[in-house]
Amino acid sequence: MTAPVRFPRFFVTSPAPCPYLPGRSERKVFTELKGPHADSLNDALGRIGFRRSQTVAYRPSCLDCHACISVRVAANEFAPSSTQKRNLKRNSDLVATVCRPWSTSEQFELLQKYLGVRHPEGGMTSMDEVDFADMVEHTPVTSYVIEYREPSLDDITPGRLVGACLTDKQCDGLSMIYSFYDPEHDARQGLGNYIILDHIRRAAETGLAYVYLGYWVEGSARMQYKVRYRPLERLTRGGWERMAEAEQDRLIAAAASMPRGTGGEGSGKDGLAVSGGCAVG
Repeated sequence: MTAPVRFPRFFVTSPAPCPYLPGRSERKVFTELKGPHADSLNDALGRIGFRRSQTVAYRPSCLDCHACISVRVAANEFAPSSTQKRNLKRNSDLVATVCRPWSTSEQFELLQKYLGVRHPEGGMTSMDEVDFADMVEHTPVTSYVIEYREPSLDDITPGRLVGACLTDKQCDGLSMIYSFYDPEHDARQGLGNYIILDHIRRAAETGLAYVYLGYWVEGSARMQYKVRYRPLERLTRGGWERMAEAEQDRLIAAAASMPRGTGGEGSGKDGLAVSGGCAVG
């Protein structure tokens, strides 16, 4: 499908150290999303591996590496594993609310806690509340924040916020832009996985075929949680292809054998830095 926007102008970033594979550099190609057809352009670009960051759509364009692979879950065919079934049952009392893309201090405090534990050396740790508001609110497409709260104690005051996800609604699926949660909640194990499972359920119930998980990098421990969802599709030169069960079995086993703390649920995050970009078309 072609978006009703002709010849968007693309740019490319200057090379920078790769956050996923040591010793390599990364480069991204990007374009601006704006105007009345921003949703259509975002849909079209999403199907060829682009991701959104605020008003920009981007994808890796590295000179000597093609390790970053776009992946998505086929929501209508998803069958949870026994571990995922236990996760769904354990967290079934959480109250999920679809909110407009408007940042709150409560969300920001949860993000800070998440980053401090899961990404203490990441670039996002320097974000202030204004930066967070920009991330959530500067969207030219159909977006919302899904909040995950514990049950209210008095049926009046909202329950404790334990997770949230900035999500784009595309014509064929949900794109999980950024999720975060309480990583030290002893009674809520697997919150990051639960947020993904809830998005898969939500997509299937609303007739959307896919949940887009961003990029997967084989060999990067931070990205291996994405292979746990079946069936998983990846974008190749020939288009979207279903990952073979045997290969996914191998990858899941390898992910399970990794030492605790080398990655895990939701620990790999896509991002964009466009400083130093130059036009490429």
